[in-house]
Amino acid sequence: MKGEARPNTPRRTAWIDPTRSAFLDYRGLMPNIALELGKQAASFGVKSAYGEPQDVDGVSITPVAFTYSGFGGGSGDGAEGGGGGGVSVPVGVYVRREEGLRFEPNIVTLLVVAVPFVWVAGRAFARIIRALKK
Repeated sequence: MKGEARPNTPRRTAWIDPTRSAFLDYRGLMPNIALELGKQAASFGVKSAYGEPQDVDGVSITPVAFTYSGFGGGSGDGAEGGGGGGVSVPVGVYVRREEGLRFEPNIVTLLVVAVPFVWVAGRAFARIIRALKK
């Protein structure tokens, strides 16, 4: 019986929404990752680093972040897959007042970046001095 069609068994088919058909692969079952990433690629770059300006008590504030992301995918021997991820670190805000535009850094982020940097620079400086004494 294996491989034989049953004459009275109704055929099951999946309904595909025609508005989403551009985002489905040739089997119609799984979203096409490349098309989805292409659609969202416009929001990478400047739009992900600078937020929308907000008005608070007559002051315009624009948030700024350091962002990076990565994506990958592959297939072979009947298997396929992909993935991605990203990070966004708040750096500070641009504040526009009557006096002009000014950048105000995020102190917490500044400390998180500065402490390891100072530690590494101190270690490197100590090794340089030690090497010069010899």
